[in-house]
Amino acid sequence: MKTTDIVDNQYKREDLPKIGSGDEVKVHVRVVEGGKERIQIFQGNIVAITGSGIAESYTVRKLSYGVGVERTFPLHSPSVAKLEVLKRGDVRRAKLNYLRDRKGKSAKIREKRDDQ
Repeated sequence: MKTTDIVDNQYKREDLPKIGSGDEVKVHVRVVEGGKERIQIFQGNIVAITGSGIAESYTVRKLSYGVGVERTFPLHSPSVAKLEVLKRGDVRRAKLNYLRDRKGKSAKIREKRDDQ
């Protein structure tokens, strides 16, 4: 246990679902423009998860009008209002950088099946 963990634990969020690389997520981000605040939704696949503890962050990639857009969000940030997992991805690696070079069907990620 680090000495900073005592301070960091009060800022950790417990309302977030478990996420992993390849998951399709909807990130509800609080955006402040002028004096108004609104919620903007960023939907895409998680291509990387980095860090640990309070410094953990994840990168979400989506295609917007044929152009790939990536955004990195801190996991425990108060600017993220809600995080929804739409699909669980079945991938074999932690960093999905190979998706940057692909488009169409080859950029699809298999969905994890619940066979018990």
